[in-house]
Amino acid sequence: MTDDLIEPAVSETEEPEACPRCGKPPKLCVCEGIQPLPNKMELLILQHPQEQDKELGTAKLTLLHLQNAHFRIGLSWASLSKALGREVAPSKWAVLYLGSTDTKTLPADKEIVAVDAKGLPLADQFDPFKGLQGIILLDGTWSQAKTLWWRNAWLLKCRRFVLNPKRPSAYGKLRKEPRRESLSTLEAAAMLLSRLEKNPAIEDAMRASFDKLLAAYKANQPKKDWRRRPGRR
Repeated sequence: MTDDLIEPAVSETEEPEACPRCGKPPKLCVCEGIQPLPNKMELLILQHPQEQDKELGTAKLTLLHLQNAHFRIGLSWASLSKALGREVAPSKWAVLYLGSTDTKTLPADKEIVAVDAKGLPLADQFDPFKGLQGIILLDGTWSQAKTLWWRNAWLLKCRRFVLNPKRPSAYGKLRKEPRRESLSTLEAAAMLLSRLEKNPAIEDAMRASFDKLLAAYKANQPKKDWRRRPGRR
């Protein structure tokens, strides 16, 4: 006679396991059906280790959409080659970093602008895009991205771009951003790759997934009680 196996009790407050692909809780998982698209321009996402936005963060969701993308978590790497795990020339890569750039100085007709070390637009907006092999995105809050920038001096050897989007992030009021130009990692990658590769299908697919994520997040928020309370007019 064998003893019956008793399943361990599961706490009602225990959080369900996150999706192994996108890292989201089941209620926010939108990665089913996503097929990675071919991208000639390589993408490297460097995420600050204290980035905690598991619900609205988009780094892993971004990766699912691309065949040629990499994801690293940490504060610093000795070089771009160390971060990628192979020898590359940083001069053929660009980092997206707004920093203290005054967006009033950016050309109004350009959504992707090449800037110098001080964040000022370069006079030549054609040459910086020639021979470009990859893009680096710094994932985290505004202050976390700043930390990654200063902890990795080799980023100064890369070309530097800033975004001048025509419309604000789809986050809207869901996540407070310090500047209007701030976009999610997914939105930034979608804009960069679709424009640089002249392939709008990349942005269409990525923004569709982002819209689904935001819709799922809103649907799972507590409903506001708009009923008039006693004693109030």
